[in-house]
Amino acid sequence: MTDASILWYANRATGAVCLVLFTVVVLLGVAVRLRTRLPGLPRFGTVSLHRTLSLSATAFLAIHIATAVIDGYVDITTLDVLIPFASDYQPLWLGLGTVALDLMLAVLVTSLFRERLGHRTWRAIHWLAYASWPVALIHGIGIGTDTGTDWMLWLTVTCVAAVLTAFTIRVTQAARANRRTPATLLTAEGARP
Repeated sequence: MTDASILWYANRATGAVCLVLFTVVVLLGVAVRLRTRLPGLPRFGTVSLHRTLSLSATAFLAIHIATAVIDGYVDITTLDVLIPFASDYQPLWLGLGTVALDLMLAVLVTSLFRERLGHRTWRAIHWLAYASWPVALIHGIGIGTDTGTDWMLWLTVTCVAAVLTAFTIRVTQAARANRRTPATLLTAEGARP
């Protein structure tokens, strides 16, 4: 196996691993927001797992990007990684990956400085993570060399179904919370309306 083929396989593998890890990170983010406890973990354990997997996914993303830039088979430069739609190679699909990266970098940097930014500012910027996931997914579908394989199709469908289910639960819960009136909340807590 040559160095070039090792880089190519590493790029493909880390792309698939990123899809899985970032999907789990999104699911855990929704679970944290819903104040859901995972079996065997206290609530703070869910938050901790979300943060740890976010950093792990970011590490795999860095390897994915590095292998794409280092591999000489396709000409992807460091600027192509940072500036959306500037690449000569697959400008739309690579550009979407760059947009997803830029959004994730904003989330990562603001999460590192969360205490200094304040909760409201951090939370507003953290919503970009929800936008970056589908953009990254479309990037992978458009540029991924394994897109047409059965295993990648099933992996993608599973990830999309999981995220759509989590968002449906999240939106349903938010809609229920918005329909509650103060009288409903008092009655639910056992007080008189």
